[in-house]
Amino acid sequence: MKKVNYDILRLGLWSICFIAFSCVGMAATLPQLHVDGRYLKNADGEIVNLHGFAQTYSPWFNERGTKWNNYDVAGCLRYNKQKIDEIISAGWKMDFVRLHMDPYWSNTPGVNTEGEGDISAFDFNRFKKYLDEVFVPMAEYAASKGMYVVMRPPGVCPKEISVGGTYHNYLKKVWHHVASHSKLKNNSAVMFELANEPINILGSDGTYGSSSQAHFDKCSQFFQEIVDDMRSLGCNNIIWIPGLAYQSNYSGYAVAPVTGKDIGYAVHAYPGWFGSDAEVPSAELGGVQGGGYDGFIAGWQKQIAPVSDIAPIIVTEMDWAPAKYNSSWGKSITGEAYGEGFGANFKTIVDRSANVSWLLFTEPHLLAQFKDDAGSQGKYTFLNDPQACPWPIYHWYKEYAGGDAEKGEISHLEFREGDAVTMLTGSVYPLTLNAVYADGHKRDVSMLADFVSTSDDVVRSKCAGNLFAVSDGCATVTASYGGHKCSIEATATTFPLVSGIFNPSIWETGSFDERTHTVVTGKYGFAGWNYASGVDMSGYKYCVAVLGSDNDVQVSFRLFDIDNYWTDCSINDFKDKRVIAVNLKELKSDKGRKMDPSHIYIAGFWSLGGRPFVINRVYLTNNDDYLAGIDDIDAANEDEIVDVYTMTGVPVRRQVARSAATDGLPRGFYVVGNEKIAIK
Repeated sequence: MKKVNYDILRLGLWSICFIAFSCVGMAATLPQLHVDGRYLKNADGEIVNLHGFAQTYSPWFNERGTKWNNYDVAGCLRYNKQKIDEIISAGWKMDFVRLHMDPYWSNTPGVNTEGEGDISAFDFNRFKKYLDEVFVPMAEYAASKGMYVVMRPPGVCPKEISVGGTYHNYLKKVWHHVASHSKLKNNSAVMFELANEPINILGSDGTYGSSSQAHFDKCSQFFQEIVDDMRSLGCNNIIWIPGLAYQSNYSGYAVAPVTGKDIGYAVHAYPGWFGSDAEVPSAELGGVQGGGYDGFIAGWQKQIAPVSDIAPIIVTEMDWAPAKYNSSWGKSITGEAYGEGFGANFKTIVDRSANVSWLLFTEPHLLAQFKDDAGSQGKYTFLNDPQACPWPIYHWYKEYAGGDAEKGEISHLEFREGDAVTMLTGSVYPLTLNAVYADGHKRDVSMLADFVSTSDDVVRSKCAGNLFAVSDGCATVTASYGGHKCSIEATATTFPLVSGIFNPSIWETGSFDERTHTVVTGKYGFAGWNYASGVDMSGYKYCVAVLGSDNDVQVSFRLFDIDNYWTDCSINDFKDKRVIAVNLKELKSDKGRKMDPSHIYIAGFWSLGGRPFVINRVYLTNNDDYLAGIDDIDAANEDEIVDVYTMTGVPVRRQVARSAATDGLPRGFYVVGNEKIAIK
């Protein structure tokens, strides 16, 4: 596979585009793209990631009805074509547009509706008429300017949809006609996004929702039926599939993907989603809340990576800016990559994925007004404030289109994570490889380097520095770039007692001390591990959980084979024991349901909360003598928590008496720093 700058150079498009004129209007042929595994590629096999904007063709969304109205086709076309021209003239390097076939045209005039999810006013004949008169001409015009077109259907999904329901049939009817259209069918410039923001679907379990596998099984069927009908017409355009929860959740597609040729997934991303930073209401610049980069990447890995691992992604709504500008849907700041803020972290995450196309959802008339003149502190506007989306994205788009040349001589490579990293088995861990230059500046070269693991059976390098923890164990990963090399030790484990991976607040807010493995859950709280794509425990007989302290908060160890904390699960009470061995071959829920250990999504500890307990360890084994070879299990079973003092009698902490055995010390001693201490 050739490496490119993740973009078709927009300036190069003109040299390969064929623009034909005919008596029926203008048509343009852009290079044919196709889906190859997890990538969008051109005919030469080069990876293509598109970058663009969105247009909606209705008076309200064209400067609030001040430019045209009354179903004025000529006025609509004149205004929106002009915006495309002005955006190009402003220097934006755009190569796709998301085209909304707005229900303004297809709804019966004068019929009241309750939001865009209400299709009661939809008139199919009007839709066909204005597809020909408005949407096709705009698609042709955008293509003539070197832009691919992603068409979305009129309106948005209602709150609840179902296979075979009214809205499903509506989408089938719309796409059947569009897929049959002589100017759209198999047009290399045109792609289709099948729906806008599905929220909840009727699942195979009889409930409406957006998170369980039962819901995704039906969601996959919902869109598969539309895809199959379009393909039966001989329509081979690229199709983008939306997810659930307003196009924020795709986890269940990993198990039940939509199948067929040239299929990708259409995502929406806003501040506050996926654990990202959002601006605190009424706060000034910098007042944000969220998880920063760490929270954002964790949410992305859980909700988006299950499909970005298998197919290309296109983000068809995304923006941000401080709320004071009132010019964006998302309220946050650009911030700094790997730190606080939304924008810079969004770019880092999608670049690292290496297969994400995306757009800026800022209104076209504002993009048309952009000038590449830097603002100044205290005098910033929405368009030139570095903390609002237009300014940085304008320059990012230019970098994508023109490449990012290196500056200076590389001194050495270094991983942002240091020389060792612990990974959750079954998860993806994005390493950051920096090239350090002779003058001291650093550049993230994760997307450009080559990565090799000493054991692909344990840790496998996927792409762009993303490591996949295949199974428990250790491996050395070596990165090479620019004649330099750098290595990191990667440990994969199913049950790491490591802060940032072990989550004390899966339900209710808890705390975790990594040094002592002490947990305090919130009231009736749950602490443990989330596995975004599910971890496979089916190859083992037992999952063993060991406490390192007495149980005075009714601790139980629980396993979930459905990615939803509120589903029935395997509940195993410790009572007066410190060891629980869960028989995975006979795994059942508390309601007697047979569970599937091949995909465990949540594992951990429930307690009454408010008081501490200590986790000794959790592990998987095939040994019927599941305590065999574990030196300090006896302490967990027999010994009580004791007070730990320095040799001079200063109290240090409370500790299981025989935990010193794991340090190779005799019973009665422990180590703090370089000092051997006594247990009393």
